[in-house]
Amino acid sequence: MKKLILAALIALPMSVFAQKFAHVNSATIIQAMPEYTTAQTEMQTLTKTYEDELTRMQDELKTKAEDYQKNGATLPDAVKQRRETELQELNQRIQQYYQTSQEELQKAQQTKMQAIQKKVTDAIKEVGVSGGYVYIMDVTAGIPFINETISTDVTSQVMAKLGIK
Repeated sequence: MKKLILAALIALPMSVFAQKFAHVNSATIIQAMPEYTTAQTEMQTLTKTYEDELTRMQDELKTKAEDYQKNGATLPDAVKQRRETELQELNQRIQQYYQTSQEELQKAQQTKMQAIQKKVTDAIKEVGVSGGYVYIMDVTAGIPFINETISTDVTSQVMAKLGIK
């Protein structure tokens, strides 16, 4: 019985060393993906569209405010009050548009990156299963320490699985 326990204690550390660990740099993979480049281009186009509309609205406000400044003193009170209300409403619409556009940009960015991240995660899982790895840790995930000398870098394998050169 003692020999069995002793053999188990000796074999236990050997089984720990037999486990395979790997690391991957998902940021490198994502930036190399054509989907990422496409997503970045689409986000830039969408951002430009929102910025152009916001600029147009701000120019309209500026023009109306300047007109009010020039002619405000000569306008009847009813017209003056209506123009002040119009300027306030336009300013509120600009603020609302800015807030809504920022939310839409964030939502679009999240949706696009979620699809890309899922594709990378699936490829990492496939490499992990086929390579027999116990863990594959992402070096970009903020893990305090990964000993890269005893851990295998599978970044290139994941990129190959995704068809990235």
